[in-house]
Amino acid sequence: MIKAVIFDIDGTLVDSVDLHAHAWQETFERFGKKIPFEQVRSQIGKGGDQLMPVFFSKEELEEFGEEMEKYRGELYKREYLPRVKAFPSVRELFERIRRDGQRIALASSAKEDELGTYKKLARIEDLVEEQTSADDAEKSKPHPDIFEASLAQLGDMNPSEAVVVGDTPYDAEAAGKAGLSTVGFLSGGFPEADLRAAGCVQIYLDAADLLARYDDSPLATQSSSATSRS
Repeated sequence: MIKAVIFDIDGTLVDSVDLHAHAWQETFERFGKKIPFEQVRSQIGKGGDQLMPVFFSKEELEEFGEEMEKYRGELYKREYLPRVKAFPSVRELFERIRRDGQRIALASSAKEDELGTYKKLARIEDLVEEQTSADDAEKSKPHPDIFEASLAQLGDMNPSEAVVVGDTPYDAEAAGKAGLSTVGFLSGGFPEADLRAAGCVQIYLDAADLLARYDDSPLATQSSSATSRS
């Protein structure tokens, strides 16, 4: 039986994937590399520690990696964070989960202060029991550290008693390494085929779609006979 639901945030609960990609793209150009937007966007969902090495060498990162990540963080908070909006029905979905007696945790590669802003936007501050951020993990997704920290915060819960909800293949990969199943959302813009290949057990458009089909979802029962979105 599922006792807890662990949510990613960016692209899952709030519409921020494109904004993150623009912030990284602008930062990369500031540090000497013009990277096409779609190439940058395909890496969103990873933390900076896993994203930057895709485009910069080890030597470059040793020279200015910390400065670059700091620049990106400040740019995002100043120019892009104020433009983030929550997806519809997030609070209603969380209320439904809580009515079923399940616990809710957040697990994101975002920084702790960004999480606070996202929770306010989605109106879920009073519904979240635990949260982990980039500050709680040595390595970000697709490594399992963040989800392992979530399980520990939930009281060393067995992975079979929790399910992850995320929007990127990196969520599913990280969750799988921690022994967790993942429900995928298309709201982050990643192809359904990529989410399935990474291990997502069910696919939904977004929070509103999952809420509408909640009774037949993996969140409602441990083994669902429902068919996923085709």
